Parts: sequence; C-alpha cells; structure tokens
Amino acid sequence: MLDDERWAGHVQELRRGTVVLACLAILGRPHYGYALLETLEKAGFSVDGNTLYPLLRRLEKQGLLTSEWNTDEARPRKFYKVGPDGEELRDALMGEWRALDGSIRALMEEDPDGRP
Repeated sequence: MLDDERWAGHVQELRRGTVVLACLAILGRPHYGYALLETLEKAGFSVDGNTLYPLLRRLEKQGLLTSEWNTDEARPRKFYKVGPDGEELRDALMGEWRALDGSIRALMEEDPDGRP
C-alpha cells in the first residue's frame, strides 16, 4: 500500500501538469491572483500562491495572458485574462486532456483491476 507521502507526491505531480490548463480554463473571464486561487480551491484544485503567481507572469510573458491593473479600490489589483493565443492553447490542451482521459478509461475497461 502507498504511504501518504508517496501518494501525495504522485498527486502533486499529476496536478502540476494540469495547472496551466486549469488557469487557462478559468481566465476566460478576468480574475486577479487571489480570486483565481480561491476559484481553483473551490473547484478542488489546490494551488499554492508561490506556484500560481510565477506561472501567471510566465504565461503573460509568453503572450498567453493579458493583464490590466484595476486601481478603483484601495488596493490595486492586477487582473489576468486569456488572450487569443491562450484560447488556442487552452482548446488544444482540452483536446489532449479528453484524449488522454479516453485512453486511460479504455485501458481500465480492458482490465478493471488496472493490471497489465
């Protein structure tokens, strides 16, 4: 049986590979960083701020996100939104995600116990 630490490591590795897709999926509408963290958390997708904020900056630098400062409130907030290239990547990644999901489901149906 897997111990908690090894299990958590594998779950973290799986989630790490999907953080970009999750962000691109949510950022069809503008969000600021903390609101994005909360939205991900409510969806059961826990991400640390030390992971999210550098990711947002990287995606913006790659031209996948656009950002705009909102200074209407006491504390300025940087809002992020998916740009055209980000939409294209999101759609492509969703297609890959669905294909992988279908492949894994097919493999599990071949042997419900998951044994080769």
